[in-house]
Amino acid sequence: MYERVIQNDRVLSNALAQTLHVTKSELAAAIGLSADSSRERERERSGPTQRRMRDVVEILNRVSHWTGSDMQAYAWYRSEPLPAFGQRTASDLVAEGLADAVKTHLSRIAVGGFA
Repeated sequence: MYERVIQNDRVLSNALAQTLHVTKSELAAAIGLSADSSRERERERSGPTQRRMRDVVEILNRVSHWTGSDMQAYAWYRSEPLPAFGQRTASDLVAEGLADAVKTHLSRIAVGGFA
């Protein structure tokens, strides 16, 4: 997925939304951003918006190796409760600014740790 949605070191929200089969507004909601951030070009290119989208791409890339597809990884991201985080989903955690915690959690699982 990474190669399809990143160009010139920027996440392309149109490409990411298309890859996940969602609208840009749905994508914004799934990563904890306002719908305006997906519609306004300047806000879409801002550091915080780009960082949030890049975090999601990194998480989905890690999970897609386990789930078998980008769509399954996105379904996991949106709906799988994570016991280590009080049953919140990865989407909930990213929206709260805790993407690094999700990535650390996934790294632990990748080396054989418990979820």
